Amino acid sequence: MPCDTPADGPPVSRRTHFDAALILGLLGLLLAWDASGADLAMTRWLAGPQGFPWRDAWLTRYALHDGGRMLAGVVLLLTVLHSLRRAADGPSRAQRLGTLGVVALGFLVVPSVKRFSATSCPWDLAEFGGKASYVSHWQFGLADGGPGHCFPSGHAVAAFAFFAMYFLWRPHRPAVARVWLYATLAAGAAFGAAQWLRGAHYPSHVLWSAWICWTVAALSFSLAGWARRVAVRGVVPMPVPAAARPGHRGAVRRSAARSAPRRKSARSRR
Repeated sequence: MPCDTPADGPPVSRRTHFDAALILGLLGLLLAWDASGADLAMTRWLAGPQGFPWRDAWLTRYALHDGGRMLAGVVLLLTVLHSLRRAADGPSRAQRLGTLGVVALGFLVVPSVKRFSATSCPWDLAEFGGKASYVSHWQFGLADGGPGHCFPSGHAVAAFAFFAMYFLWRPHRPAVARVWLYATLAAGAAFGAAQWLRGAHYPSHVLWSAWICWTVAALSFSLAGWARRVAVRGVVPMPVPAAARPGHRGAVRRSAARSAPRRKSARSRR
């Protein structure tokens, strides 16, 4: 299992609290973005009644969309091969293999959300040459007249699912973790921008994919760290009543009461 609990790293509680605060802060920003209506306004910069000029351009469709998928496949294959090698330093083999499961979870969660989404893509809107009308993805169950199944961005997950690699390396080699983080953000931004230019997604679709993948990775490593601490201790930590704590008056009296019969028994044997 992946774990975020090295002996020489920052306290797990501090790191977990930071991750939770970041997740909630980004969630607030995303909700504010959705409420602003910026998605449709920004998409209108790119297209008109004739559609999206960048929809079938070589850079957006073939290089960043098709090529992005192939790049993600290559990175995933190399990551699998590296995980199977004996670990000389850094994360153990078990931790690296567990992280592959977190990457796979990112690949699964976003498409699962898309399957139940009624939101259609920008290129499906009537004002851009399609048939659908604009409906916010927060209006659950309300059909927009298009095919739906567009929210959030599935293609961006080809990059954002690798956020898990940042969490894997963060407690062991922070410099390597930062490389993974910056590369993942750059690739995700490029893939997302390409899909926005093509009319395949709104900007918020990409941002929500990034948030979901980050949250999945952060929660997975936090739970794995908790499970490891419980396994090391042998039991789930439980609060100790004040009266049972060493040095408490009640505990001292009970200890003295238990030892008194033993002293009497020893004197009787003598």
